Amino acid sequence: MKKRRWFIDVMKEEKWLNDRLAEGYACRRVGRLGGYTFEPSSRKMVIRLDYQNRMHAEKYEEYKLTYADFGWTLLKGNRWGSVQYWQKPADGRDEIFSDAGSLSAFYKRLTQYALSMACLFFVYAFVVYNGNLVAALFDIKASYLTEGLWEMEGHSFWRAFLFETPFAMLRFLPTWIFVLCFLTCLYSYYQYEQQKKKYA
Repeated sequence: MKKRRWFIDVMKEEKWLNDRLAEGYACRRVGRLGGYTFEPSSRKMVIRLDYQNRMHAEKYEEYKLTYADFGWTLLKGNRWGSVQYWQKPADGRDEIFSDAGSLSAFYKRLTQYALSMACLFFVYAFVVYNGNLVAALFDIKASYLTEGLWEMEGHSFWRAFLFETPFAMLRFLPTWIFVLCFLTCLYSYYQYEQQKKKYA
């Protein structure tokens, strides 16, 4: 079974994946651009997501071995700073964050990641739109650069419109991705602060 979903919130993605596993599936593959492949499983499985900053090769191997010792299988992840997808049969020891400190550190790493992505997309949008981020967010027509496009009619309009739409999306969508990343950063920071207060 293949599914395609997009998530900004890592915890919501984890919950959605575990809901699929609770239906009697195991995740076989986590692909790019929100693609997931599931297969029927006779065992109840569980998935946990972790975000790790960039690591040296030796440290990343040690990180993977630590999880493998507890029965976790890495579905997707790398040492360059990414979300790590861990899966294993449910056995009552299904949490990867052993204490409040590790959970708080996770939210801190996630905040840093979301902030770095927000900055990247902000710079991209700022350059593409010459600093006019209001147009970047709310004026989709400004993303179409074909001269006279909106005065065209009939076949000429549709041919020019459909040809330029993929390029327009490359100009329009990064600004909204910046907004989503920034909101994710705020949400992760809020969770981080909540964890600190909870166990202070």
